[in-house]
Amino acid sequence: MTIYLFDGTMDGLLTAVFDAFSLKEQPEELLTEGDALPLFCEHTYQVTTDDEKARRVWTGLEKKLTREAMKLISVSWLSELKELNTPLFRYVCKIFRQGDISRNFADADVLTVTNIARRVLHEQLRMKQFIRFQKAKDGTYLAVVSPDHNVLPIIIDHFQDRFNDQPWLIYDAKRHYGFYYDGSATPIRVTFEDEAAVPFDLRNGELDADILSDNDQLFQDLWRTYFKAICIKERMNPRKQLKDMPRRYWKYMTEKNGR
Repeated sequence: MTIYLFDGTMDGLLTAVFDAFSLKEQPEELLTEGDALPLFCEHTYQVTTDDEKARRVWTGLEKKLTREAMKLISVSWLSELKELNTPLFRYVCKIFRQGDISRNFADADVLTVTNIARRVLHEQLRMKQFIRFQKAKDGTYLAVVSPDHNVLPIIIDHFQDRFNDQPWLIYDAKRHYGFYYDGSATPIRVTFEDEAAVPFDLRNGELDADILSDNDQLFQDLWRTYFKAICIKERMNPRKQLKDMPRRYWKYMTEKNGR
C-alpha cells in the first residue's frame, strides 16, 4: 500500500496529482502530515507543494470540466473535511484518465465530492438566511458567524450586492478572519492580531454597549418583541424549528438570545 502525505492545502493536493502521474503511481490514500498511517502501509511519499505543478493541474482540469464541475471542486474544498482528501484526489486523477466523469454518480469518489460540495452550498444558504448585523455608532454594521464549513468566501458577493452602500464587517470567529467592506470598494480580508481586544464578544457577536448604536439597540428590542409576539404557543413545533433553524446558529441571532 502506497500513501501520499501532503500539507493539507489545495495546492498540495493538486501537486500530489501531478507527482502521481510523473511517478506513474496510484496511491491508495492521500493523508495530511501527522495522520495515523494505515496498518499495512508499505511506502509513503512526501508531497512537496509546488505552485507551478498545482497551476498546471488546475489548468488541465479547466480544459476537461465544465464551469459547474470546477465550482463543485472548489466548493467541496471549503468543507475543510479530512475525509474529502482521498476521494477528491482520486476524482481528479480519474478526470485525467477518463475525461469528464463529474456526472457519473455511480462512481463513489464523484458521489462523495458532490455530496460534500452540496453540504457546503447548503451551509452557504443558511448563512445568508441567518446572519444578523448590529450597527455601531460609527455606522459600520457587524456580524459574527461560526459556520461548520469555510463559506465566507462564497457569501461575500451576496452581501456586497445587497448592502453596497454601507460599511460592514462579517467575521468568522471559528477561523479567525473576516471581510470588511467600506461601502465603495471590493471587500478586503481582515484579521485581528489580538481578538481579546476587539469591541465585540466572539462567543455571540454582541457589540460592546459603548459602541453599539442607540437606534440599533432599540431595533433589537423591537425585533425580539415581534418574534415573541408571532410565536403562537399552540402552533409551536420545536422539531421543525430546529430543522429550519439549527441550534448552532442561535447564539448569533437577535431573536433567539437575550442581548
